[in-house]
Amino acid sequence: MKRSVIAAISLVSLFAVQCKKNEVKPSEEIVLKNTSSDSLFDKPVQIEKSRLKITDSSKFPVLSFNEKEIPLQISDTNSDGNWDEIFMVADFAPEETKILQLDWVGELPDYPARTSARFGKRETEEDPVKPATEEVLTKSEMPAKQGFQKYQTDGPSWENDKVGFRQYLDGRYSKDVFGKKISVISPEDVGINKDAAVEDNYHVMEDWGRDILAVGNSVGAGGFGLIVNDTLQRLGALVTDTVSNVERTEFRIQEEGPVKSVLSYNYQDWSAGGNSYDVKETATIWPGIYGFKNTVEVSLLQANEQLAVGLVNINNQNPLQEVEVNEDWIALITHDHQTYEREWILGLALILPREVYEGYMEAPKTGKLTDSFLAKLKIQDSEPVSYYVIAGWELSQEQRFADAEFFKNYVVRAAKQLSAEVEITVN
Repeated sequence: MKRSVIAAISLVSLFAVQCKKNEVKPSEEIVLKNTSSDSLFDKPVQIEKSRLKITDSSKFPVLSFNEKEIPLQISDTNSDGNWDEIFMVADFAPEETKILQLDWVGELPDYPARTSARFGKRETEEDPVKPATEEVLTKSEMPAKQGFQKYQTDGPSWENDKVGFRQYLDGRYSKDVFGKKISVISPEDVGINKDAAVEDNYHVMEDWGRDILAVGNSVGAGGFGLIVNDTLQRLGALVTDTVSNVERTEFRIQEEGPVKSVLSYNYQDWSAGGNSYDVKETATIWPGIYGFKNTVEVSLLQANEQLAVGLVNINNQNPLQEVEVNEDWIALITHDHQTYEREWILGLALILPREVYEGYMEAPKTGKLTDSFLAKLKIQDSEPVSYYVIAGWELSQEQRFADAEFFKNYVVRAAKQLSAEVEITVN
């Protein structure tokens, strides 16, 4: 009996030792190195799935630094139904190296939401607004023709913990700004009332903030048009028009997650200057930055066009500043009481790729696209160009935006952070 017990214990011990030998270690270490001499805050880091050793395709990645988990999300960047990238943001001291531990789990953890995308619509004026993630709009579906507004906040909105934006999807395609006073995501019912009907309630100050930018017939903050044969052409129409110049628009919330949200637009058969163009647009937002990235790709170019990226100039009374940041970026900056009724100070900026920047112009006083400064960018057929839109409101968490020099310095720092490279090594 005693020998049997000893033998059983020995077998269990042997089995435990063997299991330990066969135990799967955490798959990798990921080393991130800030190669710049600048401090980086909420710096986006993208790690390609193809660089990882994956033994079980049903598992999901978890990253930690000094035993503290780092919020991340997995992205399907090519829309094939499979994730192909880890996206995260991280802070770095100058030239700092961080060693992250990569583990694999059966279910992704829930991380605090620091970004969001929102879209709601109704088919008739009597229908309640319901959440949606996509839409197809034809050129005749203008509010002036339908007699009502289909969309919550006139179209989709996107935000992070610092600032929010919205796009007029109803054929106007301008971009507006939501000023945020707090870091939490704004309520889901912004733009609708208790009966789930469309209501302009976002021009009233709430605890979270409000819509602050007067857009008019401009393209807002970061909207765009096209210069064809030296003539400015608007993408879309005005609120008083019954027909758009874009035959068909496809919109989709491509991704919404704790550290990144992505919205995509496909404008088909845009009639401009006697030509027809197709355009793809993607807006991407991540935490920490008072702005977002916008990417535009124009097809069917005739070789005589420039992209015109706008900054609204309705309530601004100060000169536009053109700042050469570094070899990568040019910034166009305005700073004034340029909110509704000139009530608050708002800084706006475009951070533009220097290699395609060809100066700026002012929009005509009359026509379909007015009240704007417009950056002129060189474009090539079906090749994307990316730029960044920055909005700093004096009532935001960073109240020093009331100072013009502080806002300018923030824009310059943000552009330099975009230039900074994080070297990624997978061990």
